[in-house]
Amino acid sequence: MSKQSFSPYSHKPQTPQKKSKTLVVGLTGGIGSGKSAASAWFAEQGIDIIDADVIAHEVVAKGSNTLHKIQKKFGDWVLNSDGSMDRVAVRTHVFSHPEALIELEAITHPAIREAAKAQLATSTSPYVILSAPLLIEAAEAGLANLCQRILVMDATEDTQIARASQRDEQSIQKIKAIMVNQLSREERNRHADDVVLNESDLAALYVQLAPLHQEYLKLAQQLKYAVD
Repeated sequence: MSKQSFSPYSHKPQTPQKKSKTLVVGLTGGIGSGKSAASAWFAEQGIDIIDADVIAHEVVAKGSNTLHKIQKKFGDWVLNSDGSMDRVAVRTHVFSHPEALIELEAITHPAIREAAKAQLATSTSPYVILSAPLLIEAAEAGLANLCQRILVMDATEDTQIARASQRDEQSIQKIKAIMVNQLSREERNRHADDVVLNESDLAALYVQLAPLHQEYLKLAQQLKYAVD
């Protein structure tokens, strides 16, 4: 559902950005809310998807400049024997040391943002979906500032837990720990321009996404002419 009338600049970024001819729709939501399913549907419509999770893995690939900075900051223990990042060790460390998480994100967030901007610059679809689980929470990453609209995938806590446990075979305790570090449904939805309540099957999800796709196509055209 749309929370307000459509405008190509409905979402107001925290920092003024140079207008782009490409409409960027930020797609976010809690764990198990259906972000991947929504991204896949938009991709089937010919829309380019920029996936922040994928980028986050790519920027710390073996031999990358970002991984070198992380090693220099924290020490050699962040690396596996083959030179790749020991994600389990790093994740465990930052979860128990909040200050370390801040330091890590100070290194990774700029790299993620620049990679997202590079992908955006090469996009050829009418508009772009920028998918990021922590699009709103990680404001310092600046990804939300690249977006003109925010689309939130919404689901009840019970649905989120059921989907995530089935998909990832994670314990309910671990899923709830992840959810604690994410915004509440109410807070996330307050930041949204559009909210899709994803409580049913894929067919029901697609019924909600289809009109949004048509509106985004219209907004993309309006934005193009506004900038020209």
